[in-house]
Amino acid sequence: MTVHGLSERRACQLVGLDRSTFQYYKKTGTDAVLRERLKAMAGERRRFGYRRLRILLQREGFVVNHKKLFRLYREEDLAVRRRRGRKRALGTRRPTIVPSRPNERWSLDFVSDSLAEGRKFRALCIVDDFSREALAIVPDFSLSGVRVARELERIIAFRSRPALIVSDNGTELTRHAVLKWSQEARIDWHYIAPGKPTQNAFVESFIGRLRDECLNEHLFTTLGEARNLIEDWRRDYNTTRPHSSLGGLPPSIYAGLRCIDGHAERELFHGSTPQALTAAL
Repeated sequence: MTVHGLSERRACQLVGLDRSTFQYYKKTGTDAVLRERLKAMAGERRRFGYRRLRILLQREGFVVNHKKLFRLYREEDLAVRRRRGRKRALGTRRPTIVPSRPNERWSLDFVSDSLAEGRKFRALCIVDDFSREALAIVPDFSLSGVRVARELERIIAFRSRPALIVSDNGTELTRHAVLKWSQEARIDWHYIAPGKPTQNAFVESFIGRLRDECLNEHLFTTLGEARNLIEDWRRDYNTTRPHSSLGGLPPSIYAGLRCIDGHAERELFHGSTPQALTAAL
């Protein structure tokens, strides 16, 4: 153009260059604010990957492509460190039937941990299989069948009773106190087959998240401290933490949306974004 006095159009035609490419100037904007917020959020939730972090960032107003966020995530070296798990025997698996409404089925199981001094404690976990809500996490040094029945009665006092409760064959859950309570409360109790934890998959998955994101992240000095931290995590799990099987929504919002009448429910849950679902609620 300078040497031969050609127009931009003619010069681009001669060299086979698109004019929009010739006119393009690289944008000099930075992602400093996004990077800092991403690092801060990853520091607060160390067991979250970039997909869950992206959902949380979108809630705060950051509009970012998942590929760009993954690039920033890798550049800042924020990848979740994998923990080695023990080998498990492989066996046949049966599909788990998903409940269609809240309080249709609850799942129970226990998880163990220890204080800094080495004393062990256990926690009773109760999950609504439909909404994935953590109804209760009860840590204590001793959890008898009577205590299990009392905790279930406490939950039912502010929530409708379930149609079915699923658990393994642990000694606390096969005691006379539990059997008597289920009969008096007129609630069906189903025990899974011995050695088949996949038949109680919802609470097993929940316990995995609890251990990975809470129990393994804290060193508890007292049982009271453990109760407070675990309860804080349970509330965050129910109200804030994105759940991948619920379309990125936390369990409490998902349960609220599912209470909408059938026609509106289908419109909301097919092809809608988490932001649209949250706005609809």
